[in-house]
Parts: sequence; structure tokens; C-alpha cells
Amino acid sequence: MDWLIATIKIGLAAAVATTFDDNIYLTAFFSEVNRTFRPQHIVVGELLGFTALMAVSLVGFLLGLVIPSTWTGLLGILPILIGLNNLLNLNKDDSAEDKSTNLKRNSKIRGFDSRQRSLWDVIRDQETYRVFAVTIANGGNNLGIYIPLFATSSIQNLSVIIPICYFIVGCWLFMSYTLTHLPGIAFILSRYARKIFPFVLMWLGFRILVDSESYRIFLPNI
Repeated sequence: MDWLIATIKIGLAAAVATTFDDNIYLTAFFSEVNRTFRPQHIVVGELLGFTALMAVSLVGFLLGLVIPSTWTGLLGILPILIGLNNLLNLNKDDSAEDKSTNLKRNSKIRGFDSRQRSLWDVIRDQETYRVFAVTIANGGNNLGIYIPLFATSSIQNLSVIIPICYFIVGCWLFMSYTLTHLPGIAFILSRYARKIFPFVLMWLGFRILVDSESYRIFLPNI
């Protein structure tokens, strides 16, 4: 059970730290819902985009099958660098404030098309791929974290980590829809909560390096 608890902690840290920004743009998308752009487009577009990112990230797992974990663990340097970069650029990012302004401006839009659409219709709709494109474009950090994490994980670990990632994305979708009624809270979350996550990313990177014993490449006597 110890491995399960440890894996859950890692999965939660990775999922929350890498998908928190999704909550920001999803809230903006939900605030723009109208008769042609519906919540189904946002949910399906986000899940399709995230699934594409996860599929690419599984390349890391395949690398871990053919390359010793001591070497693949060096990829843990990527989360550390991403965390440092995010920490250095915290004060330079004004996009959250811009999105909050957009959210307030559109918070009263509440038009819905009464027609029932099948899942296949939603998947084919170009509105879905507007969300899909934003999810992919915002997924650079996801790949930088998931590839090294998957490269040092077993199938048993991935069977826990991947469902946790989807669960967290589902939580962001629900929260983002709810926050369209509370734009002030959305702004507070985007402004202050994101300051924590660079440290979470750096912790993940160090955890990957330590668990894979990659440090022994440079410090063989430890």
C-alpha cells in the first residue's frame, strides 16, 4: 500500500500543477457560451486535447522500456527548469487579469440552443476544435512533466497516475463552469494559487531524479 499512497501523491501533484492553467482558459470559455458555442464543445474539446497530450507523453513510458531508469530519470531536470522558469515569470504574466476582465464582460451571456446533439455531432463541430487547439497549445508544460514522469513509471504506477490526471481535469471543468457565476473568485485563483505550482513542479523533478537514482551518474559513491 505504500507504493499506492506515494503514487497517488505524485499523480495529484503532477495533475494539479500541470493543468491548473486549464482552469483559467476553461473559465473564460464557459463565460462565452451562447447559442452556437455550448458547454459540450468545451468539455469534449478539453478531453480530446488532453488525451492527445497523454498519448504523446506515453513516448516517455516507451523510452523507459528500452533505456535504463537511471538515464531516463535525468529527464526530471525538465520539471525543475519549467518550475524555475514559471517562478521567474510570475510577475510578467498579465494574461490572467485580461481573462478575468473578459470573464466579467461575458458573464451574463446565457443563450443555449434547445436542440439535442449527439456526441458524434459535438466531436465533428469546429467549435470543439477551438477548445482542442487551445488545450494543445497550452500543453507544453504537460509534456515537459509527463514524459519524464512516465519514463520512470511502471504500468502499475501509470494505472493510478493517468486516471488521477483525468479526474483532476474533470474537476477543473466542473469548477470552471461554476466560476462563470463568480468571476471575482476566478481572478483570485489565477492570481495567487498559481504562485504555489512552480515549487510543486520543482519537487516533482527532484522526486524523479531521486526515485530513479539518476544522481548516482554524477555521484556514484552516494
